[in-house]
Amino acid sequence: MSPSTRQTVLVTGASRGLGSAIALAFGRTGARVYVGYKNREREATDTVHGVEAAGGQAAALAFDVTDPGAVRSAFERVAEEQGKLDVLVNCAGVARDGWFALQNADDFRAPIEASLMGAYHCCRAAVPGMLSRRAGAIINVSSVAALHASPGQTGYSAAKAGLIAFTRTLAVEVAASGVRVNSVVPGLLSTGMAVRLDQRILREKQARIPLGRLGAPEEVAEVVLFLASDRASYVVGQAIVIDGGLTA
Repeated sequence: MSPSTRQTVLVTGASRGLGSAIALAFGRTGARVYVGYKNREREATDTVHGVEAAGGQAAALAFDVTDPGAVRSAFERVAEEQGKLDVLVNCAGVARDGWFALQNADDFRAPIEASLMGAYHCCRAAVPGMLSRRAGAIINVSSVAALHASPGQTGYSAAKAGLIAFTRTLAVEVAASGVRVNSVVPGLLSTGMAVRLDQRILREKQARIPLGRLGAPEEVAEVVLFLASDRASYVVGQAIVIDGGLTA
């Protein structure tokens, strides 16, 4: 792939877990990948090295997706260095697990600020340039918690469900201008929050998955690559579920 045809990609929440796997997958396509992160500089640097080892170009990009000013500055850096942004993957998020009756408003608000408002701020920064170029792809990372009850995750579920609705409506608004917006809806994966669950609870959840196993982050990353590519040129406003049949 020549330098002129490489995609410029920004992945938020890319220092570890699913975000890192998505960044690495883009690296294997030869893309220029900005590894968005908030605090985990060492892990972000590891992801950068992984992208480069896979054949891509990469740079770590530290910013807080909940801070509109920081988001604008980060996207301005991408524009200055590359002149364009082809793909935005909104993967940043937090979970504040706990029973609703025992939580406070900040516990409920934090996942919404990170996942839903974070995606809003990043899309707000990315969409004008994509519209002017009449090209671009945005992939928002939701969760099966948006589709069925996930006790102990009221704020997280609300954020991820809102992200699907946001995706659908934004997609229709910008599709005619050449910008495609879709979402992926991962189930239980072998990285991220699932590995921090109590093992008994994890075994119970895994038993309800028809495939009988946790998903690999790379399996989700492959769907993200597809949605970001010209092969998905007629896919608009969709929420692609990748959960081994859990919500079938």
